[in-house]
Amino acid sequence: MRVLGVDPGLTRCGIGVVDGSPGRPLAMVGVGVVRTPADAEIGPRLLLVEQGIESWLDEHRPDLVAVERVFAQHNVRTVMGTAQASAVAMLCATRRGIPVTLHTPSEVKAAVTGSGRADKAQVTAMVQRLLRLDAPPKPADAADALALAICHIWRGGATDRIAAALAKAAPAPAAVRPPARPSSYRAPRGAAR
Repeated sequence: MRVLGVDPGLTRCGIGVVDGSPGRPLAMVGVGVVRTPADAEIGPRLLLVEQGIESWLDEHRPDLVAVERVFAQHNVRTVMGTAQASAVAMLCATRRGIPVTLHTPSEVKAAVTGSGRADKAQVTAMVQRLLRLDAPPKPADAADALALAICHIWRGGATDRIAAALAKAAPAPAAVRPPARPSSYRAPRGAAR
């Protein structure tokens, strides 16, 4: 499975592509950052993010896109930019028919380091180790994107299989029919029958 991880951001949007499957060695295919100028208007910045993500999708043709789930922060402006970049990533993938999944930061940290409270340095060190890289991926946004891809390969595949098994095992919903009117029923005057 090839997963493109996206650590959404308006100034720096981390992108990482990883090949792998649960229980097998992982391989980094590519890593980078889509950058936009902080002093530019929002529209052109979002367009640059879209063009960057589209370029990565063209080049690497992932099976799935894993995006970090946006969570509330104290800085509303930062949250808005992150949410907008996240939406662009989801739109680019969905337009191509590529499944998209969201993972929380604590979910990613737990998958990669074993602790949902790990700091960025711990995540980066584990990404370097898991992917057998000579140096830690930089900047942190790039390492986070790789961590998202790893998280989905390890956790998302199992979650998808469980959901599919549950859906297959669930009984088909019964057809819902309106209750029959008793034969002695009389509609009020003027009511439609």
